[in-house]
Amino acid sequence: MDFTPTEEQAEAQGLAARIFGDLSTPERLAASGTGTDAELWKALCAAGLPAAVEDIGLLGLVLLLEEQGRTTAQVPFAVTCVYGLLAVAEHGTAEQRERLLPALREGTAVATGAFPARGGVRSAAVSAGAGGAGGELSGRELSGKERSDAELPDAELPDAELSGVVPYVPWLRDATHVLVADADQDLWIVRTGEPGVTVLPVETTAPWSAARLVLDGARGERLGEAGAGGSSAVGERTETGRSGAYASVLAAGRTAFAGLQAGVCAGSLARAVEHTATREQFGRPLSTNQGVLLRAADAHMDVEAIRVTAYEAAWRRDQQLPCLAQALTAAWWASEAGRRVVHAGQHLHGGTGADLEHPVHRHFLWGRQLDAYLGSGGEVLQELGESLADEERAAS
Repeated sequence: MDFTPTEEQAEAQGLAARIFGDLSTPERLAASGTGTDAELWKALCAAGLPAAVEDIGLLGLVLLLEEQGRTTAQVPFAVTCVYGLLAVAEHGTAEQRERLLPALREGTAVATGAFPARGGVRSAAVSAGAGGAGGELSGRELSGKERSDAELPDAELPDAELSGVVPYVPWLRDATHVLVADADQDLWIVRTGEPGVTVLPVETTAPWSAARLVLDGARGERLGEAGAGGSSAVGERTETGRSGAYASVLAAGRTAFAGLQAGVCAGSLARAVEHTATREQFGRPLSTNQGVLLRAADAHMDVEAIRVTAYEAAWRRDQQLPCLAQALTAAWWASEAGRRVVHAGQHLHGGTGADLEHPVHRHFLWGRQLDAYLGSGGEVLQELGESLADEERAAS
């Protein structure tokens, strides 16, 4: 494995660092509230960073999301790239790529995703993104006008009527499209402005412009061809029991958000290091105290673990190697270690860390939101264990 960025990836990361550093300041973040920073999003799209993800791959996206996480930049970058650009580019039909990708590259369209929980096949539960609380989602396939299955084979049914509720979808208030997975783990593109689609704002730990998605006979456009297989990068359909496209997008989402968590944690730790190096107590910097040094060292090791597992999962996917187990490993580290790091960052600020308006508190909120979004560590670990057991049984 070689995680050394290519020249294109390094240039994109450097450009992202400059844009996020210049425009995602604490003052602008405070003014944005729970909404997207429109000027920052426009600058990112004008620089071609969302469009570049198709060329620099998932590892390149992870590098860009690290830079976003360092500043907790208030833009729908991760969701648009994972559930929009990469999903459509990899799994969409030629017509869908031609129709949908230009607007996603330019930022005039914003995508997000709503996926079943790990028990979705049995319970028809759905949850936002990579994990979380569920609701009910069902689909009734259509083709132009309603027809019975006997009149039209499944392979010729491009649309569906979708009904149900997804309690929480990140950046849904800003989205023009949402990628929805039904109980059978088929993927459907839903336009948020169409009849039967209701978006109800909800408050979350981090200000992610989240909303509840209510579908009542809403039209869903199938992503890709009916019955199409998954990507060879995660081609483990029999191992996981999941459709290939669903497994691929879910693994990419987990990996991308783990990369975002790596940046959030790195930013939190950097603020803690700066604070303890300059804040004096009893005539010496706080950083000279052994307890402070050990806490910061543990946090540093956790950040590196999140980063390297996210890099591995992304690199394997870009190399068209199986990466489902690696994506789950990255999600587990991002959830478990990420929570520890943002708590340590706030704790090392002492009383200052209790200030809700201090920049380090945003890292704390983002870290806890990502912890919840990726799923609790126990759930992720259980899924990883089941996946490894299935793989062992398949090999024997």
